[in-house]
Amino acid sequence: MKEKKTKISVRNITLMAMLIAIEIVLSRFCSIQAWNVKIGFAFIAPVTAAILMGPAQAAVVAGVADVLGTLMFPIGPYFPGFTLNSCLNGLVWGLFLHKKPSIPKAAMAAGINQFVIGLFITTFWISMLYGSPYVSLLPVRLTQACILFIAQFITISVLQEVLFKRLKGVFQTSAVNTQ
Repeated sequence: MKEKKTKISVRNITLMAMLIAIEIVLSRFCSIQAWNVKIGFAFIAPVTAAILMGPAQAAVVAGVADVLGTLMFPIGPYFPGFTLNSCLNGLVWGLFLHKKPSIPKAAMAAGINQFVIGLFITTFWISMLYGSPYVSLLPVRLTQACILFIAQFITISVLQEVLFKRLKGVFQTSAVNTQ
């Protein structure tokens, strides 16, 4: 049986580094954050990685951006559960949007990221980290999940029509395709 090796080109590494930097800036400086609620557009970087490169690279972009963002611009203590969630979010974006992104797939990915990972898992981490009762956090977190679901769905739909179709053509080379 042949072993399939994935080649990561300099172009991919450079693109991933740029997306990591973009996510850190969007997450730390261009988002609204209260104690346990954060609304922003940092998801654009892993979504872009997911569409252009795939689930593994999107998970790496999201995870590395979370770790570096926390180290460079800490908002609270570093907690590996949030990094795990970031990686899972990137993975979900990649599983749904790589190769053939569509409006229904964007809705499903945003729904899973917001209502499964964001609402339930992140709320569990917040409850565990700060000692707040899980159930008492859910109403505020549900409101955040609904707002972010709508924002992500609309943003991805617009970007898909305007930007990603053009970018996909630019990056349709063997340097980006890792298969």
